[in-house]
Amino acid sequence: MSKKLGADFALLFVAAIWGATFVTVKNALADITPFYFNALRFSLAALILGIISWRKFPRLNKSLVVSGSLIGFFLFLGYSFQTIGLQYTSASNAGFITGLSVVLVPFFSIFFSKKAPSWEATIGALMAAVGLGLLSLDDTLHINTGDFLVLLCAVSFALHIIFVGRYSPIHDTFLLVTIQVAAVAVLSFFGAFFYEPPLPALTGQVWMALLITAILATVFAFLVQNWMQKFTTPTRTAIILSMEPVFGALFAFILLGEILTTRDWTGSILVFLGMIFAEITFKTHRQKNQRYTENDQLILGQKNVPY
Repeated sequence: MSKKLGADFALLFVAAIWGATFVTVKNALADITPFYFNALRFSLAALILGIISWRKFPRLNKSLVVSGSLIGFFLFLGYSFQTIGLQYTSASNAGFITGLSVVLVPFFSIFFSKKAPSWEATIGALMAAVGLGLLSLDDTLHINTGDFLVLLCAVSFALHIIFVGRYSPIHDTFLLVTIQVAAVAVLSFFGAFFYEPPLPALTGQVWMALLITAILATVFAFLVQNWMQKFTTPTRTAIILSMEPVFGALFAFILLGEILTTRDWTGSILVFLGMIFAEITFKTHRQKNQRYTENDQLILGQKNVPY
C-alpha cells in the first residue's frame, strides 16, 4: 500500500472516529452533565498530551500561552454548545450541522484577510444553508433548541479553525495543542462549578465515553490528521474529513436507531455537498494564491532558479 493511499485510509478512520463521537457523547449525557463531561474529557487528553510533549515545556512563553488559550476558548465554546445541544437534538442532526463550520470559514476569514469569498464558496454556503433549513426546521418553521445550539457550535469551530491557521505556523504544534486542550478543561470546570450540580458517581458508560473521546477523538485523531496530511493533498483531505457527518448519521442509525426521513436525507446531502464545494474551492484558491506568490518571487529574483 502506498503512503498516499495509507494516509487516505487513516484520515477516513479519523472522520469515522469523529462521526461516532456524537453517538458516544449522546449516550453518556444520560448519566453526566455536559460541562463535567467536557472537563473530564479534556483533562484526560491534556494529561496525555503533557506526557507526550513534556520535554518541550521549557519552550513555553507568554505569546504561546496567550495564543493557545485564545484558540482553546473557541474550542471550549464549540464543544460546550455541541454537548449541550446533543441533549435536545438528534445525533445525526448534530453531526451535519457541526460540519457546517467548514463552509463558514471562508466567510469569517473576510474579517482577517479582507478578501471576499469566491463565487464557488458562496454557492457552497447557499447549498449548505438550504440543506440546514430542511434538516433543522420543522413543519411550523421553528428551529429546535438543540439545532440552534449546535449551529453556534459550528460558528465557534469555524473561529477556532481561523485562529489555528493564524497561530499554528509560529508556535510548536504539540505545545499549542496541549495548551488548547488544557484551556478547554479549565473553562469546562468553571462552567460545571457555576451552572451544574455536583459531579455524580461515574457509570461504566461515562467512563467508556471519556476514554473514547479523550484518547481517540482528541489526542489520537488530531495527531493522525496532522501527520498524515504530509502524504496526501489538501483537496483529498477535505473530501475525506467531510465524511465525518455522514459517519455521524450512519452511527446514529446503527447504534441509536434514529430514522432519517426523505426530507432529512435531502437536507443532509445538500449540507454535505455544500461543505465539499466550499472547502475544496477554498483550499484550491489558497494554493493558487501561493503559486502566484512564488512566481512573483521568481520574477523579482528573490529565488534561485536552477538552470
